[in-house]
Amino acid sequence: MRVAIFGAGAWGTALAVNIAARHSVSLWVRDPVQAAAMRGARCNERYLPGVALPAGVALCDGGPQTLAGLAAAHDLAIIATPMAGLRSMLQALRDCTVPVAWLCKGFEEPLPGRAGLLGHEIRAEIAPGLRAGALSGPSFAQEVAQGRPTALVAASEHPEVRDALVAAAHGKTLRVYANDDLAGVEVGGAVKNVLAIATGLCDGLSLGLNARAALVTRGLAEMTRLGLALGARPETFMGLSGLGDLVLTATGDLSRNRQVGLLLAQGRSVGQALESLGHVAEGVYCARAVVRRATELGVEMPISRAVVALLDGNLSPAAAVGELMGRGPVAESA
Repeated sequence: MRVAIFGAGAWGTALAVNIAARHSVSLWVRDPVQAAAMRGARCNERYLPGVALPAGVALCDGGPQTLAGLAAAHDLAIIATPMAGLRSMLQALRDCTVPVAWLCKGFEEPLPGRAGLLGHEIRAEIAPGLRAGALSGPSFAQEVAQGRPTALVAASEHPEVRDALVAAAHGKTLRVYANDDLAGVEVGGAVKNVLAIATGLCDGLSLGLNARAALVTRGLAEMTRLGLALGARPETFMGLSGLGDLVLTATGDLSRNRQVGLLLAQGRSVGQALESLGHVAEGVYCARAVVRRATELGVEMPISRAVVALLDGNLSPAAAVGELMGRGPVAESA
């Protein structure tokens, strides 16, 4: 099988390394300078240092005009850009005849006069004929590249997309489950990033394991409420892309979003936190979109709303915790 991966960040590179053990992989690198460095070192020192690129990974670069042609020469195209780049990538691949999937998790930043969209909503808007979906679930790039056991979800309304993702990614260390609830899988992948900032804040303030457990559990309730309002199925949020991804991102030391919360608890600004990470933390960029969509739909999301107030500088870390604990009592099912 021939797989094209567009984007050589940590996750795109890690997936290329893993898949190359079983299939032919072309990894498209947006920056020609980075591409040259990767060719010379046979390693992505910028985003995934210390992990060698196997011989089965061919490096490609070039402008957006090359994307459609490269995709057409493969059996599956995987977009591995941050959420901010998904719209332009789908635009470039809108006439693609092979299955397309994306790895990014989040809501698009709101455009003037409209709320931010999930990946499948962007695809429906600009490339409605594209057979597409998402590969999601609890996964740190470094562990996938190292071949550590990981389980993911191939989500799409199109059976051929699910089948292509399973055929490409499923292997000895990577187990892939199919799911046709794309909306639910995408909501889980987006909201868990916001909630991980809250749990990082909780841990950074040394509030204890009880507090962390409460945040994760009540955060899962928030995620589920929003997902149901967007047409998802409830059982999806008890699976890999819901509970599984939330637990990993909220508690794992490799989580960028959790690191943002930890740094904010230390008194760092949002800008300082992001600069120290050197990577994209999607929760920072999609938190406002999550709350805006929830507000439009009449969905209560107090943890996410507190995260936005914290990121906007309207609440201090201690005040954000105080606001959540000071809410009036409600039924657990509310």
